[in-house]
Amino acid sequence: MQTNPVLVESAVVFSVVMCVHMAVWNQHSWCCVALVIQAFYVQHKWDRLLRNGNAVFQWRPSANSGIVPAAMVMPLLGVALREKCAASGNVYFERFSMVVTVTGMMLAMFLSLLALGITRPVPTNTCVIAGVACSAILYTVKQTLTVSEVIEVLEVLLIFVYLSLIVLYLLPRCFTPGEALLVVGGVSFIVNQLIKRSLNLAEVKGEPVHYFLPVVVVGSLLLGVFFALLFCFMESETWVSSLFFHMMTAVLGLGILMPWLSLLIRRHPIMWLLDFVTLNDRRLCLLGYWVLLATLATLVVLHQNHQRQSGSKKHQASTVVRKYFHLIVVATFVPGLVYDRQLLHVASVGCLGAFLLLEYVRYFRIRPLGQVLRQLLSLFLDERDSGPLILTHIYLLLGMSLPIWLFPGPCAPKGILPGAGGLVPYAGVLAVGVGDTVASVFGSSLGEIRWPGTRKTVEGTATSVFAQIIAVAIFLIFDSAINLNSTYSWIVGSITLVAMLEAYTSQIDNLLLPLYLFILLLL
Repeated sequence: MQTNPVLVESAVVFSVVMCVHMAVWNQHSWCCVALVIQAFYVQHKWDRLLRNGNAVFQWRPSANSGIVPAAMVMPLLGVALREKCAASGNVYFERFSMVVTVTGMMLAMFLSLLALGITRPVPTNTCVIAGVACSAILYTVKQTLTVSEVIEVLEVLLIFVYLSLIVLYLLPRCFTPGEALLVVGGVSFIVNQLIKRSLNLAEVKGEPVHYFLPVVVVGSLLLGVFFALLFCFMESETWVSSLFFHMMTAVLGLGILMPWLSLLIRRHPIMWLLDFVTLNDRRLCLLGYWVLLATLATLVVLHQNHQRQSGSKKHQASTVVRKYFHLIVVATFVPGLVYDRQLLHVASVGCLGAFLLLEYVRYFRIRPLGQVLRQLLSLFLDERDSGPLILTHIYLLLGMSLPIWLFPGPCAPKGILPGAGGLVPYAGVLAVGVGDTVASVFGSSLGEIRWPGTRKTVEGTATSVFAQIIAVAIFLIFDSAINLNSTYSWIVGSITLVAMLEAYTSQIDNLLLPLYLFILLLL
């Protein structure tokens, strides 16, 4: 009997949900259990719609819908964050975490109702299960959230609906339903938070570094949507269109985003950034080191393209070659995590903005670099880049950076979490930089025993777990802030669960795995 990988993937996610539920045990964790059960039933309806081509939009092929793993990320993240903030006595962020949990549940329920609404014949049993789960969630919302918090959740849901219509229409075959839920849901939440804080400048507080990400995300979103709609009616490859693109990018950056950011941080962003970067010699050394690594990555791309042109290599880069970039990113992030996390936070946000801008230039064929980028990056395409956008490198950056951006600094005494929480900022490095890289390299070269129903190998998963345990030991040596306090069994169990998820998921593992490891380590 052949094993269905979707069932194993769902079983792993259910195990993570139960781990969180047993550790937290409150109303929201019970709702997470109800949500994962209904998501399991709804996922089968989405998968059938994808197979029959009746899923409204064009989704990424050769992958299941991914509803179960994607639907649980934001609710579990909010539950875990709430537990830490409650333990530290930070009431504001405890309430904020509850909003995150309920928002994730509402977005997942909306996607479930969409699938049930277009499925024919109407799946009665699944509708009953979804109705029970939805009733439990709504009752919990009534009991735990204030009216203003409920309005905030509804605002995010409204932004999500309209943004989904725009993104999925303009970018066919770029996402599965689960990936769209993660990406568009996260962007919708960030947009709503930035609008909310911009309308209440008197209440704005926190470190200035935390405002760079929302401004970059919203600016990139505005730029992309504006030119995607504009270039539906005019040619984008001409010099006139390219000059207009560059001019409008400068206007958006200097005329809108800079003043917007200065209102939030109460200083001119460029002057603040200069003072921030030149604060000490260590930061200058780190920046110089990162410039060298960026140069090395560029040379790898040019070298691989030169070999393709000379005919000595295949037309597509091998798995081992693509994992070079994982190693370069690990070499980039680990020194920043050990020596200066605030600088790494700002630098990673800057890299995200640069990556998105270069992808727009490539996608719209903006002169003079658009066609060159298309030729250089086509070598590194894989089956996940089936749509008009190339997102693999952006997902890699997000997977490494999200644990740093999401780190609950206000809920951590002296910026450090006890026990396994000390490894939370390293979740991306462990899951993607070490685990996924080792699993791919060893699995493709030495693996012989395959997990039932997948192309992944047992040897790859085993070496992935072993390599991450070694990496944890190395981090303990070089980062004195980490104090595991005899939580080794929980760390090994968390790493093993996430490694099993990597073996069976068909979603973007660079995005999914760090988030699940982040949630487990946060407990």
